[in-house]
Amino acid sequence: MNKILQLCLDNAKRERQIINMVRNEAEATMYIYDVIDPYWGVSANTVIADIAAAGDAATLHIRINSPGGNVFESRAIIEAIKRFAGKTIAHIDSLAASAATSVALACDEVEISDGGFFMIHPASGGAYGDKNDLRKRADLLEKLEATIAAEYAAESGQELDQIVAWMDAETWFTAAESIAAGFVDRLQSTAKVSNTYNLAAFAKAPAAISAPPAAPAVAAPAPNPAPAVTASCMKRANANRLALLQAL
Repeated sequence: MNKILQLCLDNAKRERQIINMVRNEAEATMYIYDVIDPYWGVSANTVIADIAAAGDAATLHIRINSPGGNVFESRAIIEAIKRFAGKTIAHIDSLAASAATSVALACDEVEISDGGFFMIHPASGGAYGDKNDLRKRADLLEKLEATIAAEYAAESGQELDQIVAWMDAETWFTAAESIAAGFVDRLQSTAKVSNTYNLAAFAKAPAAISAPPAAPAVAAPAPNPAPAVTASCMKRANANRLALLQAL
């Protein structure tokens, strides 16, 4: 199955982020807490509308907890972020994987929570058709990879060969590793946030965050207590039996 489709289907029933944008006079905060996809999660149209709602705020905070998704949708989001007139700060609250990493790096500054993860891997996509169609799709994926790898290298200061090696290996960076590699500027001073995504679509997701979120425990209903038998109840029962016998 196509990785993006699997990612969307695996997480279709997870709890959604309700609030997408919060703002005051000086700052606005936007949330990308979902798969990046026009049908199954956060779409470019949604993000563009949120950025427009930020208006003339001096700073736009983009809080990210996303396993990635549709690469073309992420490209539109990236361009919308770059067009914002004010300062942009990405906050990786838990997970920035795949296409979500490019969204984070489009911002002027990038922070990550202690316990957060940053993952890069080769571009992927489904294909259907004859050998020519499949070759064209592979060529397109190679072009996408080259573009993304060049952006990673420019933002991090790493050699392009090193970036490509990390992508080919599907590399998961911890918070400290993402800072050391140059992808992230600093650690953000917040409490740890748990990942809530099913990451079975990825081959090397760390075991600590790759298991699907467990269903909340539901307590068994307490048994109804038997009615207490009181002296007055016994007295009424005996009186009723006596009346019945006298009537015979």
